[in-house]
Amino acid sequence: MNNTQQATDKVKKRISLTGKTVYIPGMDYAATRLFCAMFKAFDVNAIPNIRSDAKTIELGSKYTSGEECLPEKITIGDFMKVVLAPGFDPEKNVFFMPLSNGPCRFGQYAPYFTHILKKHGYGNVQVLSPSGEDGYGSFAEKDSNSLLRTAWTALVTADILRKTLHKIRPYEKMSGTTDKVFERALERLEYILSRKDYSTMKKHRAVVSALADINKEFMSIPADFTKTKPLIGVVGEIFCRLNEFSNSNLIRHVEEHGGECWLSDMCEWIWYTNYEEKKNLAYAGRTVSLAMLIAKIKHYIQYTDEHRLYNVFKNEFVGYEEAPGAAVGLMELAAPYFDKYTVIGESILSVGKAIHVYNKGGDGIIDISPFSCMNGIVSEAVYPLVSKDHEDFPIKSMYFDGNSSAAIERDLPIFMEMARGYMKRKNIQRTYPWYFNRH
Repeated sequence: MNNTQQATDKVKKRISLTGKTVYIPGMDYAATRLFCAMFKAFDVNAIPNIRSDAKTIELGSKYTSGEECLPEKITIGDFMKVVLAPGFDPEKNVFFMPLSNGPCRFGQYAPYFTHILKKHGYGNVQVLSPSGEDGYGSFAEKDSNSLLRTAWTALVTADILRKTLHKIRPYEKMSGTTDKVFERALERLEYILSRKDYSTMKKHRAVVSALADINKEFMSIPADFTKTKPLIGVVGEIFCRLNEFSNSNLIRHVEEHGGECWLSDMCEWIWYTNYEEKKNLAYAGRTVSLAMLIAKIKHYIQYTDEHRLYNVFKNEFVGYEEAPGAAVGLMELAAPYFDKYTVIGESILSVGKAIHVYNKGGDGIIDISPFSCMNGIVSEAVYPLVSKDHEDFPIKSMYFDGNSSAAIERDLPIFMEMARGYMKRKNIQRTYPWYFNRH
């Protein structure tokens, strides 16, 4: 058995979190903070690794071979900052790093990090790695149903806050106002999710109630909602599109160039892993089985909870509705270009979301990927045909390596001009929510 296989087997084992500190990679700022708050309610000291900087890239480069993608370099760099800090105790710390299937190196992050730890004398440090093959249902140590359901509430809520931030911030009259409301909302939700005296459903209801207040605060921000800004869908590799450090704050740059962004959600990937879980059970001849029944019940509960959370913003999200069936709906949209049984991973979701944004009256797509990402390369290969089939819809692939933002400085101004040109000639017009009509 080779080192990689040994490492993979190791990280799949269940790990006790009692009395330990768990470091959560900062794939998304809001989701990581809420996810950590949720863990605290289960007596787990979870720390969000959300402060990537130049040291992150330095250590990530030092402890990788150079062939790894940017998200792996950032994740390992941030983790190694913790490992190398004075007073680090390898017996009292756990690093959270999920596994995944599909044509992506993400599935090797955890085993590779485990290999690095062992190589440099930190073999006792543990890596907690639930797998996408079972919808990430194996990471809970105790009271798993409650933990998983609360985690789902945290992730969906993070998606809602992020979506609202991106809808309001481009139109704010005073710079920074929306970011402040966003931060206050996170602090309030962190408090609710970390409460130990709330049951799972009481906590969920408290989040729903808080979101109603948060929605009112967002909508009270002084803003000029004009219908002149191009709507740009942002798709691509999940870490790179959600992590502002890895994509050089691309969304803020789009806003500076007069655009509004519609970023693909984090939970889009969870819905995809749910689909994969049921597909794998069917392949194994377990279509009628207890495992399939459990999966369907879990997915139904997730759908119900998500609908309840989003319902608070139903009037504000008019025109921003996601595809019916979530990830399944995106795969159906991408069916003319990809076979859903042979193309696995984010490529099919990105192409499907690009078509969905076109159908909603959007004005362009930016696909964010790490340099050399296979999913990004596969998507880019079919984008010219997708664009041609959809009124020459502007689609731009951008790759990031952590060393330069030249793609933004060089290509973004040109792309935004293309989006504005398309906006003037397109046949499908946007549906705007109510607040665009109040000015």
